[in-house]
Amino acid sequence: MTGGAMDPLPAAPVGAAAEAEADEEADPPAADLPRPQVLEQRDPDPTRMQMPQGNPLLLSYSLHDLLARDTVQVELVPEKKGLFLKHVEYEVSSQRFQASVYRRYNDFVVFHEVLLHKFPYRMVPALPPKRMLGADREFIEGRRRALKRFLNLVARHPPLCEDGLLQLFLCFSGPDVQNQLKGSAQCLGDEFMSCELAARAKDFLPADIHAQFAVSRELIRNIYNSFHKLRDRAERMAARAVDNAADLLIFGKELSALGSDTTPLPSWATLHSSTWGSLKQALKGLSVEFALLADKAARQGKQEENDVVEKLNLFLDLLQSYKDLCERHEKGVLHKQQRALHKYSLVRRQMLSATAQSREPEAVEQLESRMVEQESAIQTMELRNYFSLYCLHQETQLVHVYLPLTSHILGAFVNSQIQGHKEMSKVWNELAPKLSCLFAGPHSATAATAGGPAGRLCPH
Repeated sequence: MTGGAMDPLPAAPVGAAAEAEADEEADPPAADLPRPQVLEQRDPDPTRMQMPQGNPLLLSYSLHDLLARDTVQVELVPEKKGLFLKHVEYEVSSQRFQASVYRRYNDFVVFHEVLLHKFPYRMVPALPPKRMLGADREFIEGRRRALKRFLNLVARHPPLCEDGLLQLFLCFSGPDVQNQLKGSAQCLGDEFMSCELAARAKDFLPADIHAQFAVSRELIRNIYNSFHKLRDRAERMAARAVDNAADLLIFGKELSALGSDTTPLPSWATLHSSTWGSLKQALKGLSVEFALLADKAARQGKQEENDVVEKLNLFLDLLQSYKDLCERHEKGVLHKQQRALHKYSLVRRQMLSATAQSREPEAVEQLESRMVEQESAIQTMELRNYFSLYCLHQETQLVHVYLPLTSHILGAFVNSQIQGHKEMSKVWNELAPKLSCLFAGPHSATAATAGGPAGRLCPH
């Protein structure tokens, strides 16, 4: 499951809080730099997501628009054994690009890093953890599901879904996809440097943007906590359905084993020696119905795991990426802006002190030059801060676009319960008449008087 050591991205810092330093220069135009082969391809989808007319801050997408953008499948490829370790490989298929490629976990890691480098102010979902040794089937399957959720959130996220990095990851079939991704990260700056509206982001923001940000962050934190509890309960219910299936199957097998018992019956054990034989004959055939009940319960549990738990996990991944984005905003660009202001104030005090002490002109000129550089750095950080808030405003809208997913989840849960109970009820009803002979005999009247099954199954 492990590959070779992953090389760091060349010439470009990549990480969760990646920010351009205050004194960095703009990257050269992308047209003058080599581009990966896949970036030259045309998007086969004519209905590309376009920024709505009017205020570019406002999004006009519906949940249907996002879900229809693409569906990405991630399936396990049969294990390939190396000399010492087994390597897990995934087949990644995109409906939008009509492409299917093979990827390793380290490919996902590099893709995640270059996305954070290019889009530090957007919701980039986290990757599942990497386990070096002892990965069992349950862990591998859980990671496969998490990688699938990650890719689908990215493939449906404007503007991530329109970036060439996504097309490169989903379509490039060469052996060096990691180097291609790193090369793209080296060629391109982050979204702030490439967005035409970055320098004017402040003009589109509401005056109370900071208050709105605080309220939205608190609301989404509460939504996350509630959905986390819902997911946990849904997981338990799906697991109980699977456990119920196993119990029903064993219950039926034990009844069948009891009916198939060949131990001789002693003549002095009962005055009605035919009773035990009749019971055994009835019990022997019940395993078929209980096996069918077990199958129904197992399918219900599997359906709820796929249609309910996975959708809850998808929404939780989105909400977690929003929480991570808020932390990047506070610990990244906002912190750097405050640090630049602090540095400027130190240089200014040195300048005033040097002027008061009538130092040499060269020293004063040097301090003046540093002040100009620091003022430029502060201006850049201020623009980045407003652009970060601009993106946060849009990402908050995107979270609310996903909120109607709740109705999909509840609908899937209710339908699963209705269908599951309906199918199992049918089997139980078909099973009941087969039990009638179990209550036939001299004691059936007693059971009938007590309101037991014999009263319902044996009218005599």
